[in-house]
Amino acid sequence: MANRKLEERVIEIYQTHYSDVYRFLICFTGNSNDAEDLTQEVFIRVLNHLSKHTSGSLKTWIFSIAKHTAIDHYRRKRFTSIFKESFFKQIPSNELDPNAEIEMDEFKKGIHQAISKLKPDFRAVVILRGINEFTIKETADILHWSESKVKVDYHRALKILRKKLNIDTEEVIRNAN
Repeated sequence: MANRKLEERVIEIYQTHYSDVYRFLICFTGNSNDAEDLTQEVFIRVLNHLSKHTSGSLKTWIFSIAKHTAIDHYRRKRFTSIFKESFFKQIPSNELDPNAEIEMDEFKKGIHQAISKLKPDFRAVVILRGINEFTIKETADILHWSESKVKVDYHRALKILRKKLNIDTEEVIRNAN
């Protein structure tokens, strides 16, 4: 009976958080195959350590695991660039005009390149706050930072992106989604 309840709980957690974790990991790795593998690794870690999770938000705990999994992957592979073309190719375009589509693709590539050149801490906070739209508190919990560090690093990262892209920061986040 207890195993059945645990199994149901794990399935519920997986179904509830899978797409958010996958989206975070695809943003971090830029590769759908790596993101899929890492997502599975995250949920294996969640399953193996679920009994140890006693306090705090389950969602932030899972994203903390995802962040550490992504960083471990990053360190293992020693990427020169975290983001790959595949992330922005997966974003469907609502434009029908081929010229507008080409312009948007170029714009997304520019965002992709600018984000990929951010240091890992800035990249993580931009993905969590700007793309995944986590609150400051959730982002702080996931990254194990203070809320003020999240605010400062997010502000600094957006300032760098704005400077690199020479555009309005809100436009960067809106078009990255």
